[in-house]
Amino acid sequence: MRQSLFLLTLLVCSSLFAQEYTRQDSLRGSITPEREWWDLRYYDLNVAVDIPNKTISGSNLIRYKVLKAGKVMQVDLQEPMIIDKVMQDGKSLEVIHEGNAHFIQLEAVQEKGAVKEITVFYHGEPKEAIRAPWDGGFSWKEDSNGKPFIATSCQGLGASVWWPNKDHMYDENDEGMSMSFTVPEDLVAVGNGRLVKTTKNKKDKTKTYTWKVVNPINNYGVNLNIGDYVTFSEKYPGEKGELDMIYYVLRENLDKAKEQFKDAVRTLEAFEHWFGPYPFYEDSYKLVEVPYLGMEHQSSVTYGNKYGNGYLGRDLSGTGWGLKWDYIIIHESGHEWFANNITYKDYADMWVHESFTCYSESLFTEYFYGKEAGAEYVRGQRMGIGNRSSMIGNYDVNDNGDDLYNKGANVLHTIRQIVGDDEKWRSILRGLNEEFYHQTVTTSQIENYISDKSGVDLSKVFDQYLRDYRVPVLEYFVTEGKIIGRWTNVVDGFDMTTELIVDGKSVKVSPTTRWGDLQVDASESSITHDPNYYIYSADITVETK
Repeated sequence: MRQSLFLLTLLVCSSLFAQEYTRQDSLRGSITPEREWWDLRYYDLNVAVDIPNKTISGSNLIRYKVLKAGKVMQVDLQEPMIIDKVMQDGKSLEVIHEGNAHFIQLEAVQEKGAVKEITVFYHGEPKEAIRAPWDGGFSWKEDSNGKPFIATSCQGLGASVWWPNKDHMYDENDEGMSMSFTVPEDLVAVGNGRLVKTTKNKKDKTKTYTWKVVNPINNYGVNLNIGDYVTFSEKYPGEKGELDMIYYVLRENLDKAKEQFKDAVRTLEAFEHWFGPYPFYEDSYKLVEVPYLGMEHQSSVTYGNKYGNGYLGRDLSGTGWGLKWDYIIIHESGHEWFANNITYKDYADMWVHESFTCYSESLFTEYFYGKEAGAEYVRGQRMGIGNRSSMIGNYDVNDNGDDLYNKGANVLHTIRQIVGDDEKWRSILRGLNEEFYHQTVTTSQIENYISDKSGVDLSKVFDQYLRDYRVPVLEYFVTEGKIIGRWTNVVDGFDMTTELIVDGKSVKVSPTTRWGDLQVDASESSITHDPNYYIYSADITVETK
């Protein structure tokens, strides 16, 4: 009976944790043959919003360069949105629909090197966000005066939830993007980049707001925000000159915003120090109020933290430092460097976005309140680590890993200790944003860069923390005045350098997975491990006696 219950429990747990992927997952998450032959250059998106009916309609011009001969092009638009027609050179093209992927049948094989355009016309009722931004789509809300307050969010879910595009992260539109949003004339529509034109449409009492970005932009970074907005601005004297900082907030919150958004300038100051120049000077920096918590939309960071410090008034580190600044301003702005400047090619590598940005919170704290304050903050984040599965997801199926935030921040903090040189560490962070400026990257590129510039082979460290869910354990015992130690709970060949605190003094040690002399004198000593390394330690001296 007990054995039967055990087997039943095992089967139930296996079914709960097994992940099954469909062809739709592959069409969404992989570089299909219908994607790889063309390079995205430019989008010109036009969207009209029908607020009473919660519907949208419009078109998207897609400009592309032919990399090799191809005749079938994949464009993505998620159900229940509908593609009405696709045009090229004045002709309507056949489209074969397969769920959220749509295969456009071009009339002739495209010649290598040619630059071509198609225009996709579409309409429908986009998915309504249930719990934005985690379960995204359109948020159809109202402000306290009963006026529409609307915003999009779609990380992971995909930008194709509301507009047709090449919905894979590996290929960004190198020449930027234009976006025109038509809304009722008493509202304001805010997009990415700079506002270049506002057009009054007297016939139907609407306005069209045209925005433009000149830098590459990832698809989920494109956003639309609609509300009874008022605006104010300032100029930040940054590393590349004057940066326009523009704020869009609900009319009722203007006074609160002018006070709370002072953290935006502080954020730019700290992160330009740590990461290098803000990556989108040409497109400005905007902070835009939305009816959900917030997101890292490029040059249009969205904000909904209720004009208070912390994360909705809470300190996620439990140390008190997180209540000295506005979590959403700092975190989502940090993504301008890690997510928008450096962008993962595959959703499986989402740690590149979230780990560095979560770590940026402690760097912000350190910049303004001191090194130990920053270290306390990141160590405090450990209470939010689950260690249930690896930080890297499955590739080619639009799947992300686990523990990307708090664990990722502590992994980076640990690597900083291994590097052992704060200026070198800062140069690595700045160098990443220079080396991979406006690029999409793989995990291996980031790993190799950090190892190369640090002068330390960190391959086993990355294997342990990114690809294994276990936390390394340093076992040790004292015998004849010497500390004998080894790593356990680790991947094969793990050999990370760490530090012990022996009688109040820090000593670097280099254990392996085999018992060995750590070359530390420790007769009758007090021994602990340096808490800035994300490890566990176990003194088994008693057991060896």
